[in-house]
Amino acid sequence: MKPFWMRVRERLINWYPPLLGAGIRSRSVDDRTIDVEMKLTALNRNIVGVHFGGSLYAMCDPWFMLILMRALGKEYIVWDKAAGIRFVKPGQGTVRAHFHIPQSRVDEIRAAADQNGKVEPTFTVDVLDAEGNVVAQVEKLLYVRRKNKPQQG
Repeated sequence: MKPFWMRVRERLINWYPPLLGAGIRSRSVDDRTIDVEMKLTALNRNIVGVHFGGSLYAMCDPWFMLILMRALGKEYIVWDKAAGIRFVKPGQGTVRAHFHIPQSRVDEIRAAADQNGKVEPTFTVDVLDAEGNVVAQVEKLLYVRRKNKPQQG
């Protein structure tokens, strides 16, 4: 079970104004998995009555970076570097996204950063409607490097 302070911190992110204003709610499943959902409301609805594209992107923005920061620890710098979103169909009702980075991928990223000084991994997530149809696909490019490169020899 996670320490109390960690559970509180994970819930506080739901009060971050850009997420709160768009009605975005997150739930940590484990250290490398976060589920996010967003209901269609008057605050995130566009002029034609479906999810505003910016809100669809906002619901996907920080999660891969936060998962990787937690997984790699304080010895590594993790930044968002670039992103892209492809709208597939109008988002209506509640939409969801599942963010997960397998331990094998974390280990691969750590090894590449240690060996090459930096690494720029790419992650992709689908935003799904209630029926499981893809509403949007988001691609995130991260920048990762070790804070202090270990001494050789």
